[in-house]
Amino acid sequence: MTPFRIDIPQSDLDDLRDRLARTRWPRQLPGAGWSRGVPVAYLRDVVAYWVEKYDWRAHEARLNEFPQFVTEIDGLGVHFLHVRSPEPDALPLILTHGWPNSFVEFVDLIGPLTDPAAHGADPAQAFHVVVPSVPGFGFSQAPPETGFTVARVARMWAELMRRLGYQRHGTQGGDLGAYVAPEVAAVAPEQVVGVHIDGGFGFPTEADVPDMTEAERAEWAQMQQWMSGGVDHHALLRAAPQTFAYAWQDSPVGLLAWMMQKFKEFTITAPTPEQAIDLDLILTNASLYWFTGTSGSSSWPMYEGLTLADDGGFAWPRGQQRVPSGVYGGGSALMRRLAERDNTIVHWPQGNPGGHFVAMEEPLAHAADIRAFFAKVR
Repeated sequence: MTPFRIDIPQSDLDDLRDRLARTRWPRQLPGAGWSRGVPVAYLRDVVAYWVEKYDWRAHEARLNEFPQFVTEIDGLGVHFLHVRSPEPDALPLILTHGWPNSFVEFVDLIGPLTDPAAHGADPAQAFHVVVPSVPGFGFSQAPPETGFTVARVARMWAELMRRLGYQRHGTQGGDLGAYVAPEVAAVAPEQVVGVHIDGGFGFPTEADVPDMTEAERAEWAQMQQWMSGGVDHHALLRAAPQTFAYAWQDSPVGLLAWMMQKFKEFTITAPTPEQAIDLDLILTNASLYWFTGTSGSSSWPMYEGLTLADDGGFAWPRGQQRVPSGVYGGGSALMRRLAERDNTIVHWPQGNPGGHFVAMEEPLAHAADIRAFFAKVR
């Protein structure tokens, strides 16, 4: 394992600033607010902040405060953070980020997990935290061929934890990480003590409708309205990720607009993303995609169809029953009933705050729920 330090060349920062300054802005199309996508005036303000106030070097230094390494697993170079707790009996925990996110997603979560005493929590519930960058994201090598699967990522993560000397550990994730986390337990149940995801277990599909009660069908209809909004990035990135990658790779504003569109859709607790997530954190994530050139290679989960059911429709994370599971955002009685078909659910809280990327929105609440779950299984 080789120590790693982020050091973006100054020429790359200068190039980014130059490209931002030379942006060819489109006209604002008719329509109110976000009805036709990210408003021009809104994005101009965010870009002005990116140019004039955002300090990459300060955030680069903050990221470098976390011990980082690279290692080769299954033929791919993998970048990861490894932050050991001051508590010697801490439980090892591997966190998997989502899309369009990166290991940056967890920068505010790591401290409360590794050193709970410093954040007013029980030191007996500390974790040694490992945060790998999924292949194709950030500083991890992209898969060189098609056919890359979540199961392969899970096997890589299990091997990483073994190399670090962790024979017994937890696994956690949201979004893409919610697909990877249970798969780690499926491929290495002898070493995983529990699976915690932000959400996704128990969401119904069309196949569940015939067995629903009248009240459950009404709930399903409401879910359909919620899930039908926004840009279907699954379909878009399954169709032509290479085509879209040209724009995202060449224009930082094009990349930022795409990310802000998705963060707007994912951030359901506030009118705009930066009202729920610190704008500097959003821009650090966007900058990382830009500097590493991974906007295209990060499309592999959708292109390879990890979220596809056997019938070609959308699929939620698959469960497993050999290792106990819990969620941050428990749903209705219908969702719990469905979740328990394929999972051994031991943690199903109600009323936790935050939205889709809760580690960025509510890191203290997120850490508290992770501690609460693993206290039941460790």
